[in-house]
Amino acid sequence: MKLRFLGSNSTGGDCPTLYATDRDSYIVQGWQLFANELLMQLDIPEGESAVEVPTELFEHLSNDGLRPGDIKQAAVPVMIVTPQGTCVVQGKAVTDPDALSQMSIPDYETCVEIPKPAITALLEETRGADLQR
Repeated sequence: MKLRFLGSNSTGGDCPTLYATDRDSYIVQGWQLFANELLMQLDIPEGESAVEVPTELFEHLSNDGLRPGDIKQAAVPVMIVTPQGTCVVQGKAVTDPDALSQMSIPDYETCVEIPKPAITALLEETRGADLQR
């Protein structure tokens, strides 16, 4: 899998980051969820994972031709939007060695793969503004 860097909200290089893939999907790199309140709200199937990222990370979707991603609602793949300005994104756990070798992922982070149509549908969603779980 080939990755194209879309953006990050930090200058450190190893923090929440958004990539486009050559498989019509996005890779969202973010903070791992451990045994906390957010994780307890999710039902994560085998082979999937979840990451927490600032909602502003999705502004970098404009680097892939989409309108800025002002995420304020919970719908697959964004499972939770927190009052602190973060969201929990659930998707296929990235295990592809080629993809992982193209990223700098510290121990406290992981990444998930999200199909582009799922992100596009979320951005086009117009229902209620506050769907926190």
